[in-house]
Amino acid sequence: MKKIAVFTSGGDSPGMNACIRAAVRSAIYHKVEIYGIRRGYEGMINGDIFPMDTQSVANIIQRGGTVLKTARSKDFMTPEGRAKAAKNLKKHGIEGLVCIGGNGSYTGAMTLFEEHGIRCVGAPGTIDNDLYGTDYTIGFDTAVNTAMDAIDRIRDTADSHNRTFFVEVMGRDAGFIALEVGLGGGAEAVFIPEQANRKNWIEELFSKKRRRKSFSIIVVAEGEEEGGAMELAAKVKEKYPEIDPRVTILGHIQRGGQPTAADRLLATRIGAASVEALLEGKTNVACGIVNNEVSFTPFEEAIYKRKDINPQLLKLMDVLNV
Repeated sequence: MKKIAVFTSGGDSPGMNACIRAAVRSAIYHKVEIYGIRRGYEGMINGDIFPMDTQSVANIIQRGGTVLKTARSKDFMTPEGRAKAAKNLKKHGIEGLVCIGGNGSYTGAMTLFEEHGIRCVGAPGTIDNDLYGTDYTIGFDTAVNTAMDAIDRIRDTADSHNRTFFVEVMGRDAGFIALEVGLGGGAEAVFIPEQANRKNWIEELFSKKRRRKSFSIIVVAEGEEEGGAMELAAKVKEKYPEIDPRVTILGHIQRGGQPTAADRLLATRIGAASVEALLEGKTNVACGIVNNEVSFTPFEEAIYKRKDINPQLLKLMDVLNV
């Protein structure tokens, strides 16, 4: 393999630039030509492909977002769009791809290989930490620290006014951010998609014993089955009119900002390992770190297998909030 390319796809996450940097410099180290693709699959279709060198990735390891930009591509979902993308790659002589993204990005890469034989190794770039085959995804640690910093600030106001705050964090299909933020931020409760059928949760949360507390911080994943933070706060107000809950939705601030040291190291290891995997002939696999060792998981498993919440952390939430 003489020429490979790297691109970012789907939602951005802190640490993507560190992963791009590692992939580019690892390719150069192995004497392989490396290209960048701007705006993910959309750029692949439009031919926005350019050569990269060591200077292309200078001074980016500390930056959030992605210097290669990202986009969601409806055209790539069609056979015609994928054919055009493959044609552009082959025009440049590109034989392999490093795809930094999540489930949707992996699905696109898998389909591209099946239809056009373009090899690809995935790097898990998503703050949600919901990809199977890696202990942590690139951007998760930064997102948790960003959300926890916000909760520390909200706590000051909650304490000053003796109020209950519902804080909504990202996690449409998974509660990894909410659970770690809840534990690290000293929240009284967390609501996550993995906890289904929570009956009588209002009574349990605002029982006479717990209501003696001067204030409460409750962390809600946006995909919680009872609804988001606004819906949960409204249900509490209806049940207990004397409680005056406030809602803070953190939203996209969790995706931005400088990546933490943990995310930079994770992204660097995965970026370099992804390039080496391509050169060893691997394809249709996602690179990750499991038990502090580089690991590779078939795309089908990484996409469709569910990554479970740690039950010990869920139990710890109950233990600490007696």
